[in-house]
Amino acid sequence: MPQIKAPKGVADILPAQVRDWQRMERIIRRTLEAAGFAEIRLPIFEVTELFARSIGAETDIVSKEMYTFQDRGGRTFSLRPEGTAGAVRAYLEHRLYHGASDCRLYYLGPMFRAERPQAGRFRQFNQVGVEVFGLSEPGVDAEVIAVLMEMFTRLGLAGLRLDLNSLGCPECRPGYLRQLQCFLEAKRLLLCTDCQRRAEINPQRVFDCKQPGCQGILEDAPKSPDSLCAACRDHFRRVCDCLEQLGYAYQLNSRLVRGLDYYNRTAFEIVSLKLGAQNAIAGGGRYDGLVELLGGPSTPAFGYAIGLERLNMLLQLPSEPVQPWIYLVLLGDEAKRQGLLLLQELRKAGLSAQMGHQNKSLKKQLQHANKLEAPWVLILGEDELAAGNVILRDMRQGTQEELLQEQLIGKLKGIWTTKS
Repeated sequence: MPQIKAPKGVADILPAQVRDWQRMERIIRRTLEAAGFAEIRLPIFEVTELFARSIGAETDIVSKEMYTFQDRGGRTFSLRPEGTAGAVRAYLEHRLYHGASDCRLYYLGPMFRAERPQAGRFRQFNQVGVEVFGLSEPGVDAEVIAVLMEMFTRLGLAGLRLDLNSLGCPECRPGYLRQLQCFLEAKRLLLCTDCQRRAEINPQRVFDCKQPGCQGILEDAPKSPDSLCAACRDHFRRVCDCLEQLGYAYQLNSRLVRGLDYYNRTAFEIVSLKLGAQNAIAGGGRYDGLVELLGGPSTPAFGYAIGLERLNMLLQLPSEPVQPWIYLVLLGDEAKRQGLLLLQELRKAGLSAQMGHQNKSLKKQLQHANKLEAPWVLILGEDELAAGNVILRDMRQGTQEELLQEQLIGKLKGIWTTKS
C-alpha cells in the first residue's frame, strides 16, 4: 500500500521546530498584550459571503484562491484566507463596540489559500493578526506600526524596511482610479492577460503583477498620493510625522496597494532584505469602511497580519531539543510500579520527568537517558526499594549520591530553583 503524504503546500511543524515557534509566539503575545491587545480565537471557516463582501469578489483571493465547499445542508463555506473579515464579524456579532471607545484584538492561527507553493508561501500558512476598532486618529496608525517594529526588535530581527503609502478615501480614490484606468487603457495591448482583466474591474490590482513587462509599464502610472484630498493628505503627513518622532525610518512606496479591497488611507508593509521574491513578513493598514460594509455602525479600524513561516525563516533561533530534566531508570517490576508513583509526584512538583517502561539493563537505560540529554537520572532498583533510598546521578558531571526518598523532591526543587 503506498504511503500517504501531506498535501502539496502543507507543511508539518516537527517537535524541535515547535519549540522555536513557541518562543516566537511568546514574544509576540507579550509585546501585544503589553500594548493593550486581547486575544480572540476565531473559526477556521466562515460563510463564503463574508469573504466575498469584505475582501472583494473580484480579487484573486476570492475568485481563484479560496478553499470553498458545501456542507450537507447545501450551505457554502470557505476556509479563511485571512483573519480580518472574521474579526470584524465577531466584533459585530458579539457587540464588542459597546463599552470602551476602542477595541484591540489579536489572533494566531492557520489561513488557507490555493496558491502555487514556493519558498515562504504555503497553501496552509500561519498568521498573527492585529486589529484596532474605534479610533481614526493618525497617531493610532503610527502607534500600532511602532508596536510591530518593537516586536521585531525583541525577536532580534535586522535588515527590515518599512514601506508606506496612502490609498485615499471614498472622496478622492474614485478620481485616482479613473486616472489609472485611462492610463492602463492606453497600454492595454502591452499588459498581460491578468492585468487586462484587472484594469477593467479593479485597476489598482495591476500593481500586484510580478510580470517584468507589466512592471516596466507601471513605472509611469499615476500615483495615489498625488490624488489625495486635503483630509487624506493631512492624515498621511501626520502618520509619517509620528513615525519620525518615534525614530522609525520608512520608505514611501506609491505602488503599495495590499491585496484586499477593504483598505483605505494608510497602507504599509514590512519587508525583509534577506528574503527573495516573497519578502513581505507583515503588512496591513486602515480599513475604515469594512465594519459598516458588513452591517455594523460606522467604525474606523486599523490592523495588520504577520506571516509566521517567513518570520521563522528569518529568526534562525538555536533549536532547543525536547528533553526531560529527570529520567527515571527503573530495574525490576516493583521498581516500575513505584516509579510510576514517583513520576507523578515529580510532575506534580513542577519538574520535567520521564521514565523508561521497557525491561532493559542499567547500562541500556543510562544510554537512553544520554540520548535524551537528560541532565539528571534517578536510579531505583531492588536494593534501593529495600532501603527506602534512590540514587540521584548527575549525567554531566558523572557523579551520583544516594538519598532517602522523602528527601528527593526537596533536593530536586532546590537544584531546579538554582538552574532557573
